[in-house]
Amino acid sequence: GNILSRIITYEGYLIPSKMDRLAKFSNEKRKEFGLASVQVFSETLALEVVSSDHSIDLTAFKGPGPDILRAAIEKGTDTYFIQSSPHGDLVNGIVPIFSRTESKAVVGLVVTSEFIPGAFVNRLQAISKGVQEYRQLKMLRTPILSSHMITLSIVTLLIIFSSIWFGFYLSKEITVPIKELAEGTHRIASGDYNFFIDLETKDEMGMLVNSFNKMTMDLKTSKNRLEAANKELVASNLELEQRRLYMEIVLANVAAGVISADAHGKILTINKSAERMLGIRAREIIGKAYKEVLSKDYCKTVDDFLGDEGLLHKGYLEKQIRLSDGTSRLTVLVSLNVLRDDRGIYLGLVAVLEDLSEIEKAQRMAAWREVARRIAHEVKNPLTPIQLSAQRLKKRYGKMLDNGEEGVFQECTSMIITQVEELKRLVNEFSNFARMPAANPIPSDITKIIHEAISLYREAHRDVQFVFKDAKNVPIFNLDGEQIRRVLINLFDNAIEAINNKGEVVVELQYDEVLKMVRIEVIDNGRGISPENKTRLFEPYFSTKKHGTGLGLAIVSTIISDHNGFIRVRDNTPKGTRFIIELPART
Repeated sequence: GNILSRIITYEGYLIPSKMDRLAKFSNEKRKEFGLASVQVFSETLALEVVSSDHSIDLTAFKGPGPDILRAAIEKGTDTYFIQSSPHGDLVNGIVPIFSRTESKAVVGLVVTSEFIPGAFVNRLQAISKGVQEYRQLKMLRTPILSSHMITLSIVTLLIIFSSIWFGFYLSKEITVPIKELAEGTHRIASGDYNFFIDLETKDEMGMLVNSFNKMTMDLKTSKNRLEAANKELVASNLELEQRRLYMEIVLANVAAGVISADAHGKILTINKSAERMLGIRAREIIGKAYKEVLSKDYCKTVDDFLGDEGLLHKGYLEKQIRLSDGTSRLTVLVSLNVLRDDRGIYLGLVAVLEDLSEIEKAQRMAAWREVARRIAHEVKNPLTPIQLSAQRLKKRYGKMLDNGEEGVFQECTSMIITQVEELKRLVNEFSNFARMPAANPIPSDITKIIHEAISLYREAHRDVQFVFKDAKNVPIFNLDGEQIRRVLINLFDNAIEAINNKGEVVVELQYDEVLKMVRIEVIDNGRGISPENKTRLFEPYFSTKKHGTGLGLAIVSTIISDHNGFIRVRDNTPKGTRFIIELPART
């Protein structure tokens, strides 16, 4: 309606000359906006133009009355009124038409009508009713909300109270057994397996308590079994440890060397005797392959053993070999045994090394004694007649010869007598070596014996400095004083010759209270002894002296052996030789 009013005002359609155009304009706009009818009234309320939709039956509706139209012209404002019928409602909009010249002068009215079918009207009425009800509810919203809040608060308080009461009930039914379970857990953790929960219920808590009690009994039974098994295991381990310690002690103190290796050639055990024979240390080779730690010569010897057919077929092998560590040579009997388990699986090898050097030495000593005895017996018998005959010739015919021949005769007979005396001395040495008297040990003071021997040599060799380092704790023990004195004299003679009658000879005396052993060391700063000669030094008839018999140190070794002692030779630092004698201090 407002649109039509503005256009009519602007175009001046109310002018009588433009009435046709107004009718056409009204008809077009009615169709454009889908209106039921469009009516245009003049200022005098005369109906100038009417445009109606003939498809709509408007006979049941009456147009707006003069009063309504006049009021609209007077007020100059828009208004509307609704007319109802059984088929629907007709909504009429009344809009004033203003003058083009005077802005507030009303020169006519435009009445637009819109037909609303009955069904749509019913819907609008329902919506209107809903809006009215909503407005009523909106007015009652605060009282209803308060009422609901009060009801909800009451229900909430009731629920809280019920929950608290139910919680107390559950705490009584559940927390008490749980507390006992917690206490039982702590007591079991502390080792008390006699704890028992007395609760008879058929619910889940009862099942839990029964399971806990059963678990406690099972733990107690398992603990008892474990304690029994642990006692047996401790006893077994103790027995195994004792056996292991016993075997280690046996291996450590047995004279034979023992070496074991696994299937891959790694060395597992080695005792002290084997360390001494091979000149190696256990901590440097345990857990390593033999090819990594042994010298090339030893590796070749081991490879020869492992490749021997006798070892492969029989499982054991014995061979006699000679070992050298640079300072001494040893004759060793090697017994090699293959280790296999019950199923015949190869586990490794065990090698037993037996030092035969002392046995060979004793055998050679016995052989040389037999040789010396026979030489002394066979040679000594004709020496006396030869000497006597030479003396008789010298005495009887020495003065009967001419002066020129007498000198030659005297020289020859004297030479025969002198050489016979030398042969007798050698024969006596052989005889003494062959029939060494048995040692006669009696309680003696070794310190006094050493002092006496040194005193003799100090007077005879003033260019040699003798130093005696005494030990105050050496006890009186059983020994043959004459034989020990002979040992010292022989060692002093060798030392004096080694230093060429000018130098220092030191005698050190020590006593080991744990081992009950007396240790005597004779040390010189002479020329020393070569490594190849050290191994044969105590053999009969071996001598480094130009005119030596080779029996002195052999006799010394025999005397020390008769005293159940040991003698060995070592290099002295920085030069010279050190003879070491160890005697058991038996009383």
